[in-house]
Amino acid sequence: MILSLDFFKRPTLEICPELLGKFLIRKIGKKEISGFVTEAEAYVGMDDKACHAARGKTKRNAVMFEPGGIWYVYLCYGMYWMLNIVTEEKDFPAAILIRGIKTVEKHFNGPGKLTTSFQINKGLNGKSATPQSGLWFEDRGVSLSSKDIKQGKRIGINYAGSWQHKPWRFFISN
Repeated sequence: MILSLDFFKRPTLEICPELLGKFLIRKIGKKEISGFVTEAEAYVGMDDKACHAARGKTKRNAVMFEPGGIWYVYLCYGMYWMLNIVTEEKDFPAAILIRGIKTVEKHFNGPGKLTTSFQINKGLNGKSATPQSGLWFEDRGVSLSSKDIKQGKRIGINYAGSWQHKPWRFFISN
């Protein structure tokens, strides 16, 4: 079952752990790549000093101010595309960074590795998470218990002060 755009118009910290075990599907021409989400990280609103919207709306982060269910893709360190799904309602900037995906062949345990493998780039920025865009989520019935899901602090945001310690990174423990 394809996740509807309404799925993403809810509180980010509810959605983030629910994305674990959901499948990310990428279709390019006749080729389809899929894998289930193993790690995701939440960024919630302008008060969150680690969130790209903390300093206000810019050309780069404007997508975050749109309604949930669209892709926010940006370049990090000038070399890695980062894939985020925008969450919540219009004008409340929040998103979830997809940090890990496991396919049948491999576990992509890093946001840059997964975007390279799934051929994700800025061309998807601002597009809806639907089959029409070529990138979407599906619920394929993977069931995770609460003991399978762990929380930890977010990674690589030392500049965010105390916000770096928020336990807003969710991952599958095994």
